[in-house]
Amino acid sequence: MDRRYFLKNVVGGSMIVGSSLALGDVTKVFGAQGGYDLVAVKGGEPGLMFDKAMASLGGMKEFVPKGSKVVVKPNIGWDVQPDRGGNTNPALVRRIIEHCLQAGAKEVSVFDHTCDSWSRCYKNSGIEIAVKDGGGKIVPGNNEGYYQKVSVPQGRRLAQAKVHELVLDADVFINVPVLKHHSSSMVTVGMKNLMGIVWDRWYWHRNDLHQCIADFVSYRKPTLTVVDAYNVMKQNGPRGVSAGDVVNMKSLIVSTDPVAADAAATMIFGKQPSDIRHIQLAADMGLGKIDLKELSINRIKV
Repeated sequence: MDRRYFLKNVVGGSMIVGSSLALGDVTKVFGAQGGYDLVAVKGGEPGLMFDKAMASLGGMKEFVPKGSKVVVKPNIGWDVQPDRGGNTNPALVRRIIEHCLQAGAKEVSVFDHTCDSWSRCYKNSGIEIAVKDGGGKIVPGNNEGYYQKVSVPQGRRLAQAKVHELVLDADVFINVPVLKHHSSSMVTVGMKNLMGIVWDRWYWHRNDLHQCIADFVSYRKPTLTVVDAYNVMKQNGPRGVSAGDVVNMKSLIVSTDPVAADAAATMIFGKQPSDIRHIQLAADMGLGKIDLKELSINRIKV
């Protein structure tokens, strides 16, 4: 039977963390009524963990209407192999596409505005072939012509941005970041992964990166945030130096709340959410919940 749990702090107000952590200790079991705000899965392969998460959320049909256009946005930013943890796990991307199509999606498109050469990133990450094998459509993001200017409703430092046309036209938007270290923001998870749907990411770096990350969430929250924490880059991010930077944590987080998803992932990484400024800023702006004790969480061990 699936159960819903609060996460708690256990030592001096901070959570014990490490490679064996499956999002903390059980402290409260909820009643049967109501749905889950967040699902955390540990101990399986990426596709199986996603299957378990979606089953507990009622299936992908709860999020993908028949005939809808879906955009799946992994991290494909780096020309590195899958075991390096620099990009989203290709097996997870494929399984998400399959779920969407089984739910009746008209089409599922996948893209990223990469940092390294887009064609090499798509190929060497393993994501291009995973998308094709899953029945999706892989689309480039390397040309400014693909992007259109939008307003950012609550932007304090980011008032507007050019967003990829696929996102503007999508009925469903699924953000699929990989959890990893980042030299500029300590960690990168879902909210920072949204930098890959805009054209001028360097503006963010020059104008208070953390505030821009939080601001942009007010433009459009993803339908789902699916955090890949299977192979987690613990140092030398965001690109990494070698496979030695990576710890195999075999974890996955799924939530409709992008702030909560990032908060939970940050705990897996070994940090407190309040230590990551853009997560705290987004919570302060009312864009999601940083305090996981306020959420209904299903914790699954495979």
